Amino acid sequence: MKISLFQGILFAVFGFGAIIGLFVFTTHTGNTNNSNTIGTVVIWGTLPKANMQNFLTEIGQTDQAIKNVSYVQENISTLPNDLSAAIATNNAPDLILASQEELTSISKYLMPIPVATLPTSTFVNTFIGEGNLFAIPGGSGYYGIPFLVDPLVLYSNHTILSSNGIAKPPTTWEALMGLVPNVVSLTPAQQVTRGLIALGTYDNIHDARGILSTFFLQAGVPISSYTSSGSLAADLGTQGTSSGIPPGESVIGFYTQFADPSKVSYTWNASLPDSQQAFLAGDLALYLGYASEARFFTQANPNLDFDVTPIPQPATATTKNVYGLVYAFMIPRGAANSSGAYQVAGLFSNSSEQIAAAATGLAPATLNQLEEPPTDPVSAVSYAEALYANGWLSPAPASTDTVFSGMIGNVISGRSSISIALSSAEQALNSYLQQQ
Repeated sequence: MKISLFQGILFAVFGFGAIIGLFVFTTHTGNTNNSNTIGTVVIWGTLPKANMQNFLTEIGQTDQAIKNVSYVQENISTLPNDLSAAIATNNAPDLILASQEELTSISKYLMPIPVATLPTSTFVNTFIGEGNLFAIPGGSGYYGIPFLVDPLVLYSNHTILSSNGIAKPPTTWEALMGLVPNVVSLTPAQQVTRGLIALGTYDNIHDARGILSTFFLQAGVPISSYTSSGSLAADLGTQGTSSGIPPGESVIGFYTQFADPSKVSYTWNASLPDSQQAFLAGDLALYLGYASEARFFTQANPNLDFDVTPIPQPATATTKNVYGLVYAFMIPRGAANSSGAYQVAGLFSNSSEQIAAAATGLAPATLNQLEEPPTDPVSAVSYAEALYANGWLSPAPASTDTVFSGMIGNVISGRSSISIALSSAEQALNSYLQQQ
């Protein structure tokens, strides 16, 4: 059996063998006929069960060592409570597979991986940059091993664009704004019958949390960061810059203009249906969504002629940025088979990521697996974007939605100015982060 360095180190830690060379972590893969080293491993994850089961089935055909690895789909909203209860009753799973959006709410239930086991240099040289969100503040280790990443992409209705003389989807936000007059259809009462893109509101935009995060990150606003004491603090860019305009205010001003009937960029409003359904029905020219949604559109409407391209960037940007969900394997406290869990995490995050990516519609989180993307157009985009995907450590997704929805709703309704809404949101986000 060929094993990665990560597996070798963990074998040593748990008495299974000696540490082998560092280079093996990113180069060695293989199968095994020894089904006794891993044992029974139960994975709780937030990815769809059908996709992960397909992955396990395919891997199991060539590797008998994982025959006792099973997957249970968990509800994102109940994961922290379910995990707490399972640990308290000695029924903890062996692995957790979740994204950075769940990390802060479950971190206290995890067994960190120390740098003595997984050196920083090995981690940084193996995984995409966004994987560093799983680093423990202070540099003592990692909460998890990155596995897959799901970046936001731009979906475009080819029929609508070509019918309006638009040859290619926009690559910058400035170019996108210029398309509004050519595509948007309005009634005399300013109701949108065909929109360019779903931006400006929050509750009826399917992936609003990730979309708004992308705008903040592209503007250089971290949204949250660790303080010197190791605690998380919110940062929505409320402080002014040399130009005098706080970057967070610029983000909210740009975002909300698409829902302002008085602006030439008006293309969306709160009375419209969920943006994913609007795009599926052919009533929306462009749609911002995760790469994994491509399969949904293909299956739900085989007649929908759509393309997938990278998410637009600011015209003046010197580096690319996009929000992505990076999923990692984490070991919970009380795991009955922590050694087998580490082995599974090492195996799946090295030799099997492309198989997992194909089964789930996501992209690998390991750099060497991203060097040669598959030929299908969706994977070509998601693999490329995975290299510059970014994120932030948030409170529970529902809490983030409460803060962001209130902020956007107060601005577009006129209840608050952008500066007041932004400051209030930053304070609320801080409060939620302190509760974790």
